Amino acid sequence: MSESVLAYAAIALFGVFVSGISQVLLKKSALRTHEGPLGEYLNPLVVFAYVLFVVSTLLSTLAYKVIPLSMGPVLDATGYIYVTAFGVLIFHERLNRRKVLALALVICGILIYSTGV
Repeated sequence: MSESVLAYAAIALFGVFVSGISQVLLKKSALRTHEGPLGEYLNPLVVFAYVLFVVSTLLSTLAYKVIPLSMGPVLDATGYIYVTAFGVLIFHERLNRRKVLALALVICGILIYSTGV
């Protein structure tokens, strides 16, 4: 793999990470009480989360200029790992066997694709 593909793959991974952060912000906002329906959608956490979603989309668009289309879904799958880690570390969610097995399958798929097996 060329250095430019690796650099743009890193950009794509960063975009997926940014998307995970925005999901955390949306969940944090959802756990709070708001003054009316308008306050649910026009509070700083939600607005910043949507700004991060736009940034994530722009990073993905930039990355797809160089990385192969077949690599995109594999890089996007890392989002499951980020969101699970954020859920456990920030929201103190518990992992059950089913979730661990699902994450193991995602990681195996990423490893299989990246090693070309």
